Amino acid sequence: MNPINVSDDTIVQEITINSPAERIFAALTSPHELVKWWGVEGKFQVTHMESDLRPGGKWRIRVRGSNGTESTVAGEYRKIERPRLLVFTWIREQEKMPETLVRWDLEEKDGVTTVRLTHSGLTSEALRARHSGWPLILRLLQAHVEALAFQIA
Repeated sequence: MNPINVSDDTIVQEITINSPAERIFAALTSPHELVKWWGVEGKFQVTHMESDLRPGGKWRIRVRGSNGTESTVAGEYRKIERPRLLVFTWIREQEKMPETLVRWDLEEKDGVTTVRLTHSGLTSEALRARHSGWPLILRLLQAHVEALAFQIA
């Protein structure tokens, strides 16, 4: 995984996944799939996702923490160019933090996809630290789609 710094208010992470972009895009946008892979046993787990996958459509995930408390992250889809681009706003509903922007760029070549995640609008060190879990999320995504590819092959 390659961390890439673009500016002080942005986190950029990149990973190469042995899976077609369409498969990865589905894992990012399908409520049924996202609840399967976005979590770590005993730490956190997405328990529910709602998604109106269209520009201007809303999305919402419910996350259960290790202590059993639930929180909600939500936003609005800004750009959707299936299967290569997904852009949406991101806000934690229970916290007093500003709305930020998450962008997924997927570039496929011969069934292998480079996934670049860019999270911008992180205007303070505390905000950047609060969103430092993206490398783990990318590894969870990778494990999910590569495991599925292995099962299908």
